[in-house]
Amino acid sequence: MKSIRRALISVSDKTGIVDLAKKLSELGVEIVSTGGTRQKLVDAGVPVIGVSEVTGFPEILDGRVKTLHPRIHAGLLAVRDLENHARQLREQNIEPFDLVVVNLYPFQQTISKPGVTREEAIENIDIGGPSMVRAAAKNHRDVTVVVDPADYALVLAEINRGGVQVSTRERLAAKAFRHTAAYDALIASYLTGQTGETHPEKWTITFEKAQELRYGENPHQSAAFYREPLPGSGTVATAEQLHGKELSYNNINDANAALEMVSEFDQPAVVAVKHMNPCGVGVGENLAQAYRKAYESDPVSIFGGIIALNRRVDRETAQSLKEIFLEIILAPDFEQEAVALLKEKKNLRLLRVGDLSKGVQGGIRVSSVGGGALAQAGDVKSVSREECTVATRREPSEAEWEQLLFAWKVVKHVKSNAIVLARDFSTVGVGAGQMNRVGAARIAIAQAGERGKGSVLASDAFFPMKDTVESAAAAGVTAIIQPGGSIRDQESIDEADRHGISMVFTHTRHFKH
Repeated sequence: MKSIRRALISVSDKTGIVDLAKKLSELGVEIVSTGGTRQKLVDAGVPVIGVSEVTGFPEILDGRVKTLHPRIHAGLLAVRDLENHARQLREQNIEPFDLVVVNLYPFQQTISKPGVTREEAIENIDIGGPSMVRAAAKNHRDVTVVVDPADYALVLAEINRGGVQVSTRERLAAKAFRHTAAYDALIASYLTGQTGETHPEKWTITFEKAQELRYGENPHQSAAFYREPLPGSGTVATAEQLHGKELSYNNINDANAALEMVSEFDQPAVVAVKHMNPCGVGVGENLAQAYRKAYESDPVSIFGGIIALNRRVDRETAQSLKEIFLEIILAPDFEQEAVALLKEKKNLRLLRVGDLSKGVQGGIRVSSVGGGALAQAGDVKSVSREECTVATRREPSEAEWEQLLFAWKVVKHVKSNAIVLARDFSTVGVGAGQMNRVGAARIAIAQAGERGKGSVLASDAFFPMKDTVESAAAAGVTAIIQPGGSIRDQESIDEADRHGISMVFTHTRHFKH
């Protein structure tokens, strides 16, 4: 244990600081403090010594320089049981610190404000604070460092029992380094963004734990959910849970996939997801109609699925949603009557996600691999009719064009190899995650059955052979949309012409692994 005789306190977040300082003072601890923290303690009647009294040097440069002084940092870094360190402290008349309570300038809060200027952001980059925290954390064998008000009670309790345990000092030191690392990562991210660099030579990212999860994909895997420091609206990370049991690892993954899909559409849309693939997508004149289309796309797979809607859920839609077992319903908002109806399902999770207009597909996407990570920009590419070319003799009709562009938005979100059949702004067949394209097509066609007649087909990547077109023709598909670009494109074009099928090339692929 280490007894506490002298403390250095300098905090931006002053939550609980007066109570802590008062109790420390009552225990005979000498308190040294700076600037606004010192004034708050003085106003509260806590005996406190100003940093300038310790250093013999005034705070200068609008407070930019106040603690960066040997009388502060020697008091933090001296190893107590090294005689030469003790001797040098005596020679320089420097008193060591046993406790450091510091948290940093509110950089995160500053850059989250609308219209914040670069100058405001720069002024909220703390220099002295991280230096004190790192020094104290490095020397945690002798110094207790606290960066989180949530730890005040723990530290006080141990001081009352005679001193802070070494295990506690170790945990607090690790937390302190996480604190400064996250702080620096956020600053680096902000400044890198200001320069426009997308893939810098070093990339440090930080997340904040939102919740501990019961397990990961399987019960034997531990897991937690982390959110970005500044997450945008319309995301799972910022969603408000209105009802239901705690989200699981798989719930969060599926919910995110559903939101990404439904945000593709401007018209009322509903997406049903199982295992991160759509099992039903519908667009209609209203939400209730869109849901019916999504449901009828695959009434079997939707059972136990995740549903995302891009409009406020009304009573009529809620009544339909209530009729089957669902894991999660996500929407920008819910009418009160809709919430009341859906809450009758005890375990159904309701998530209000807010504004979806900005979409959730942007940013940098990270995938871990053994010994490293892959980072890429989100797939936000959309294709307009004007960007497409018609490869076949027959051009699509206006109705076919509408269905082709609808199917293209859906297939973008299906695991590769991916095939989607659609008609009347709803999916009728989805083939996902197959090792060859014709296999994905056969699954989608089998699921569609008779509904495949008169449908359109979308493929996430080009056709390496004409076999997919042959299967589509046999199913009654009338138009196809695909990226094009195979050395054997002409074989597929000729096969489509033979059956009177229109084929459109987007010149963009959407691999999704």
